[in-house]
Amino acid sequence: MSETINGAQFRDAVISAAENITAHRKDVDELNVFPVPDGDTGTNMSMTINNASRELSVSSDTELSVVAKKASMALLRGARGNSGVILSLLFRGIAKGFKGLETADGVQLAAALKSGVDSAYKAVMKPTEGTILTVAREAAEKAIAASSKDPSVKTVWAVICDEAEASLARTPDLLPVLKKAGVVDAGGQGLCIILRAMQDVFGGGAIVEGDTPAEAPAAGKGVSAAGSFEADITFTYCTEFIVARDKGNDRDPLRLRAYLESIGDCVVVVDDEEIIKVHVHTNDPGKALSEGVKYGQFETVKVENMRIQHANAG
Repeated sequence: MSETINGAQFRDAVISAAENITAHRKDVDELNVFPVPDGDTGTNMSMTINNASRELSVSSDTELSVVAKKASMALLRGARGNSGVILSLLFRGIAKGFKGLETADGVQLAAALKSGVDSAYKAVMKPTEGTILTVAREAAEKAIAASSKDPSVKTVWAVICDEAEASLARTPDLLPVLKKAGVVDAGGQGLCIILRAMQDVFGGGAIVEGDTPAEAPAAGKGVSAAGSFEADITFTYCTEFIVARDKGNDRDPLRLRAYLESIGDCVVVVDDEEIIKVHVHTNDPGKALSEGVKYGQFETVKVENMRIQHANAG
């Protein structure tokens, strides 16, 4: 691993991360008991980052800022579930931190990741500690401290991975539902798998092949909880949509977020330049969609019954 990373390395790292989380998606799914035991966190994170992988695989761009922005937009458009949207926000922060850069060192990388963490906390309705948010935040904080002493990407990324895995191991102490189920946080586990696969590429290793996954953190092995964990599902439908913003439409997405919070939970609203990405758990998807369409035209809509998902996870 060099002192800095460039666009080609970042592209390959994202592609490798997508292959690795895809290979481990079922392991991560089985850990998924929070916020709803619907057993889809690994699948959602895999589908989210694979959208970026497909985009980058056919791109000829090599400038770091361009590659990072393209990955960020693809992640956001393809984001599924709470964990997928949060993952997209982490990469969105990285892309903003890399704006205008051809290469980035550890200082810039740590600051960019911290920016993504801050955005994720702001976008989530009720940030809960002991989740992927905590894992990302504690990793970013340690990276900031480490980068002030050694600005190399090698050092900073190693700190990010090590602290993420240490933070993951602590998640059951922060979130009682995880301790009750005897698992670590599924989203945090997925993030650790993604980070380690990227580290391998930054270190000069080959892109992970789909049938030869890199080693997953031990905390996620041999555990199956999503299907057997007693369901406590207040809102039935996981509802997600993307609205292409109408020119001249000055409606504030914060109003949309406030409305969604009145009819459901697990609300995440991402206000981007061209689109608004929405995730909400609700008992009335129609109300969410009727409000969303006031902000522009739908690009995508997805509604899933989490009670059925939980039953199928058993």
